Amino acid sequence: MSNENQPLPPNQLNIEITEEVAEGNYANLAIITHSHAEFIVDFINVMPGVPKSKVKSRIILTPMHAKRLMRALSENIERYEQENGDIRDLEEVQIPLNFGGPTAQA
Repeated sequence: MSNENQPLPPNQLNIEITEEVAEGNYANLAIITHSHAEFIVDFINVMPGVPKSKVKSRIILTPMHAKRLMRALSENIERYEQENGDIRDLEEVQIPLNFGGPTAQA
């Protein structure tokens, strides 16, 4: 007997993911810009020695959801470092990108 037609318990969300999305996209750079209404996060894969890169994925968030994402990332990084030790930032990347909005941060 299938559970597909049975209602979910309160406060539970059924989330599905396609095979294509589950494969994910590798990114080693994120550029974040914002307006008064939204935050835009562009994920990019920059290859050494290649002067041009394409945005692999763009996520647009409301300010409230951007703050929730920041908190969730902070909590997960803290848990990761408790289990695996400090994450070391081996390089500071300086990328002069400005798309006419606020200064981008990676």
